[in-house]
Amino acid sequence: MTVSKIVGSTLIVAGTALGGGMLALPLASAGLGFYTAAFLIIANWALMTYTALLMLEIHQHAEQDATLNSLAKNLLGKPGQYLATFASFFLFYALCAAYIAGGGSQLTNKINDLLSLELTPQFGAVLLTIIVATVVSIGTHSVDIVNRVLFSVKIIVLALTLSLLFPHVQSINLLEMPVQQGLLLSALPVIFTSFGFHGSIPSIVRYVGIDIKTLKKVMVCGASAPLVIYLLWQVATQGVLSQTDLMANNSLTNFIASLSTVLQQPQVSQSVSVFADLALATSFLGVSLGLFDLLSGMMKRANTSINSNNSDDTTNVNGKSHRVKTALVTFVPPLAFALFYPQGFITALGYAAIALVILAIFLPVAMVSKQRKADASGYRVIGGNATLALASLMGCLIIASQFLQMANVIPAVG
Repeated sequence: MTVSKIVGSTLIVAGTALGGGMLALPLASAGLGFYTAAFLIIANWALMTYTALLMLEIHQHAEQDATLNSLAKNLLGKPGQYLATFASFFLFYALCAAYIAGGGSQLTNKINDLLSLELTPQFGAVLLTIIVATVVSIGTHSVDIVNRVLFSVKIIVLALTLSLLFPHVQSINLLEMPVQQGLLLSALPVIFTSFGFHGSIPSIVRYVGIDIKTLKKVMVCGASAPLVIYLLWQVATQGVLSQTDLMANNSLTNFIASLSTVLQQPQVSQSVSVFADLALATSFLGVSLGLFDLLSGMMKRANTSINSNNSDDTTNVNGKSHRVKTALVTFVPPLAFALFYPQGFITALGYAAIALVILAIFLPVAMVSKQRKADASGYRVIGGNATLALASLMGCLIIASQFLQMANVIPAVG
């Protein structure tokens, strides 16, 4: 196992989780105060890291190219397979459609500004989809390389942004207390989804191999990078803006404008805009890679990369053909939704946290419980049944929060 592949896999995990949702964290936690928000962020990091390790415990007893769909079928039968399939497709397609629509619009604006053109957002959506589909179709290695470059630039831009914000942090702002206890429950879904990378775990296992010691490092380090960045971002934003100012911003645009106004530095909005673009790109790569590999396994297509060194020309041609077909099934539906039915995926995103709870908590807990009864040998995540029950309880709280917000019982945030 090369160090390069380990680093690349870690960055795929971190890049998938560290998306544009980070920018919404200060808005989602505005009424909580810094320390309560930090507690929620750390708790959700621990939860998602734990369930990622549960997935590794399951993968050690399966084939290297196993998907969530096949794992669920083997351990939970047809009902588990159907649930995993529905939740995966619901979440992945909704996220991909959102990335295509949002990223396509941003890409079009930048092309128009650079070349003085008047292209439509649809052009940017199609162009972005073609670029990402090409990278993903070539193979996980190409996603690794592109993601490394984007992630590195993203960290540089973030460091620049934080360097502009930190000199203006006021400790009094960080000491403010929650204005309403119910907001803690309201913020749960937004913070929880900010650590969502579980859809890429089967792809990482396939890429790295079933080396549990290495995979544990990849998952823990990959999930910990967003944790550190989120906490630094919370210090910077909640330290610069007072709780009142944060709660007065009801959109990301207003939030960024407030930061620029308070600091009297337009570079802040520019650097945040660039970071948002890069965050969207790395998340789109990670999510679409997970969807591509899931579909590849379900369609029983050859997963030979286009740049394979296989000397059998027929096998190579078939591999290319199969990957192209898988790419079409992966990217055409979300592109169509983003172009022709945008309100549909926007509505679906409201249920994203529920689908993620199913994929990242309920299914891993259920499969591990079944696996331990059948074969308790090999790597086993610490905690026992009590920790499994606690994780399930957290999942129930997140789903309850999502439904309560939809019913306007508790404030909607984010």
